[in-house]
Amino acid sequence: MLKLPTGELQNKNPMMDKWFFEKTNNTKIQFVRYIFVGGIAAVVNIGLLFVLTSIFDIYYIISNVVAFIAGLTVNYFLTKKLVFTSKTRINSKLEYCIYGIIGIAGLIIDTTILWFLTSKIGIFYLLSKVISTLIVFAWNFSARKLLYMKVDGAN
Repeated sequence: MLKLPTGELQNKNPMMDKWFFEKTNNTKIQFVRYIFVGGIAAVVNIGLLFVLTSIFDIYYIISNVVAFIAGLTVNYFLTKKLVFTSKTRINSKLEYCIYGIIGIAGLIIDTTILWFLTSKIGIFYLLSKVISTLIVFAWNFSARKLLYMKVDGAN
């Protein structure tokens, strides 16, 4: 990393900049970034689910709701910073509310799949969570991409 006169750091790797730091509306690049961001949010989500359920003995569905909200919050801030980086035409409170509505839909999908796989099929709750996380990942990216496309008029 080079230190610029303004005190900012500049990456010497233009490919790394393109794939992780430059503003873009390119869906492929956004998807790669969203995998990275989603991975971090999933670690928070699944990790907190495990801690709350296995260590604090909280019912797994309640733990899931708390963990999902924590992961959603991490995802929101990292997505704003790294994935969908363009300024939106709406204020950030409204944007967060819309993002939250998409997240609530994701939470409903996630919890339903988690409950079904664990309670009805008998799969261990953490494996059920991994499966539900992968499904909800696709929902979240698609819905958020559409949100930013509509708001920004981008493609």
